Amino acid sequence: MAKMKTMDGNNATAHIAYALSETAAIYPITPSSVMGEVMDELAARGQTNVLGEKVTVREMQSEAGAAGAVHGMLSGGSLTSTYTASQGLLLMIPNMYKIAGELLPGVFHVSARALASHALSIFGDHQDVMACRQTGFNFLCSASVQECMDLALVAHLSAIDASLPFCHFFDGFRTSHEVQKIEVIDYKDIKGLVNWDKVAEFRATAMNPEHPHIRGTAQNPDIYFQNCEAANLYYEAVPGIVAENMKKVASITGRKYHLFDYVGHPEADRVIISMGSSCEVIEETVNYLNEKLGERTGLVKVRLFRPFSTEHLLRAIPASVTCLTVLDRTKERGSLGEPLYQDVCTAFLEKGEAPTIVGGRYGLGSKDFTPGMAKAVFDNMKALQPKNHFTVGITDDVTHLSLDVEEEIDTVPAGTVQCKFFGLGADGTVGANKQAVKIIGDNTDMYAQAYFAYDSKKSGGFTVSHLRFGKQPITSSYLITQADYIACHKAAYVTMYDILEGVKEGGTFVLNSNWSLADMEKHLPAAMKRKIARKKLKFYNIDAVKLAQEVGLGGRINMIMQTAFFKLANVIPFEQAVDFLKASIKKTYGLKGDKVVNMNIAAVEKAAPALEEIKYPASWIDTTEGAVVTHCCDDEYIREIV
Repeated sequence: MAKMKTMDGNNATAHIAYALSETAAIYPITPSSVMGEVMDELAARGQTNVLGEKVTVREMQSEAGAAGAVHGMLSGGSLTSTYTASQGLLLMIPNMYKIAGELLPGVFHVSARALASHALSIFGDHQDVMACRQTGFNFLCSASVQECMDLALVAHLSAIDASLPFCHFFDGFRTSHEVQKIEVIDYKDIKGLVNWDKVAEFRATAMNPEHPHIRGTAQNPDIYFQNCEAANLYYEAVPGIVAENMKKVASITGRKYHLFDYVGHPEADRVIISMGSSCEVIEETVNYLNEKLGERTGLVKVRLFRPFSTEHLLRAIPASVTCLTVLDRTKERGSLGEPLYQDVCTAFLEKGEAPTIVGGRYGLGSKDFTPGMAKAVFDNMKALQPKNHFTVGITDDVTHLSLDVEEEIDTVPAGTVQCKFFGLGADGTVGANKQAVKIIGDNTDMYAQAYFAYDSKKSGGFTVSHLRFGKQPITSSYLITQADYIACHKAAYVTMYDILEGVKEGGTFVLNSNWSLADMEKHLPAAMKRKIARKKLKFYNIDAVKLAQEVGLGGRINMIMQTAFFKLANVIPFEQAVDFLKASIKKTYGLKGDKVVNMNIAAVEKAAPALEEIKYPASWIDTTEGAVVTHCCDDEYIREIV
């Protein structure tokens, strides 16, 4: 029976990396740090890998040191992995060339992130992995949390079989930190897939004083070129090796993957080629356009990016296609086109015939990519001359490259409950929501998804948690635009942000404040009051700060607001949720002592009675009275100058 568990992409990847590593060199960098932390924690707990050994984990002084340690560990015959992103990955490039050139089967797991250029960004895109595609590593891309587990396994198995290093990457934050209910692969099943003969062969060629050999030489013009080309056979074999390992993984999971996976109409006229979490969004859009609007659209999901297999790509694309759009989540300044676009163009050029091919950029720095944007890309392909080298998701008023996104379409599966939580970094909101998702995902037959939009300041910054629950698998890898439930955990936000943007008719709004109805007349903006009344919202207030202080939790309001959520959202029966919450508290805080456990349980028990439904007056429906809004867009300098 499949074991289902709720986790994020980093944890899913680390689960596999631990199974197939003997050693690991780590150095923290957002958003990959969790993978190294999980490896360290599992080792500290004495967890054993598929060889029955505890993994040796070493934290180095930088990512350059971690890469050097990986090179040394591999040279010594130890199966090794590391975890990084962004500039951290760039610091590893010199060692990546050596690891690939010496045919060493290491695995780098990368939560792909933007590079610091005109500005630092801790958020996700593919700029870092694209800056390393020339190193000789093989690149395998995951599009979801489940794929992180499945394709991480493919990467490790293929590295061993191919005697070459692999970079397994997935979108930073959007996949690395997205929490999903997935099927966990058992270590006993993994052990049966490993090519132990190749492991023995790798160890036999390791550095050893008992049978010394030369490596790391300097070569002159007479032989350097020849030895570069001598590795060709290894790379030519990689597509077949990866495809075979995808079949092996499918044999134990039932989930089938190919080097390029096609979804959509069998006779599609317009197809998008993309990789990463955008594939989840595009697939939802394709299903919507084909089923509801009668269009013929499709998507090719890129799994193996390097080496790029023209044969497998062309086989995946329907012959009926008249226009292709290649989407890249990177920007290569000064180039004729982004990397994936150039690969696709070259593949068709070498074939000798091609449909119309255009390219576009999206999602840099974790810019949200929505079904409406995907539809705009498909609509662009309807034009007699589709816009090429476009951007989507921004308004480019400088070089005018952006596509117009004319409408947002609702592609979320019917019956999915969507919730948004506005919190302050370190107030416990994000942790509580992770707990809520795990409670529902691990204890019911429902599917759950959580994504957390962080301010880059993290602690003390602005956070918005996006949670979805439903009876069907959830593939909506984008922010919630239509919410059934909205909670604002910091009262000051009501004049700073449009908290109720996208709330559904008859939805629920919960505010944490010490305000009475009379206070709300003064403190709520007129626009918020009108929206509450016009949308016929169920409006509740709770003084969570006061309650937290009464039970001794200080400013930690997470358990109180989480209980309020379970009481009002009706995702699972409230009594059942309280039992799960209390069990979760004992598990989470048990090591901190009975006092901490009892304080949190008291918070849960006092929360529901403290909820007050606000019976707002009918006059709110057209009121013009209320607090002054301080949205940044209302700042005169920003509006007029910036």
